[in-house]
Amino acid sequence: MTENNYISVKSYTHLTGLSERTIRRYIANHDIDFLVGKDKRVMIAMTELKNNSIIAFNTDVLDLIKQADTGEAAAQNDVALLFLDSQHADMAFYWLNIAAKQHCSDAMQLLGECYVKGLGVKKDRNQAISWLAKAATAGSQIASQQMDGILLNRH
Repeated sequence: MTENNYISVKSYTHLTGLSERTIRRYIANHDIDFLVGKDKRVMIAMTELKNNSIIAFNTDVLDLIKQADTGEAAAQNDVALLFLDSQHADMAFYWLNIAAKQHCSDAMQLLGECYVKGLGVKKDRNQAISWLAKAATAGSQIASQQMDGILLNRH
């Protein structure tokens, strides 16, 4: 398997729900397929996802995960959507956060919704408004409409 068929321990953690400590134990015991990359980072084989994943993966999803692992915000947002669709909002929250920090307006808008509805996080109106305002400023039409609704409901 080539190095591009491996993902970071951090991504693997946030795709499986396993703790980094558990994954490191698997590595130490050679219970999981891994390699040490050119940059000296430990990488986990993507084939291991079928053993520990909480959502189903097909080839398209695996390609999306590779993109998300390399830091592509749109792919990270799409991975979050997979977790939201499968009722794993707590797992989606991580991916939305890292995409939002890269100014992905869709992720910002979804984070706002998570705070409104308490999906993967405790309900927090202030955080919801903050993320929705950031998303609207970044160009999200959905967030703009949501902000308009919030402002109209205040009068």
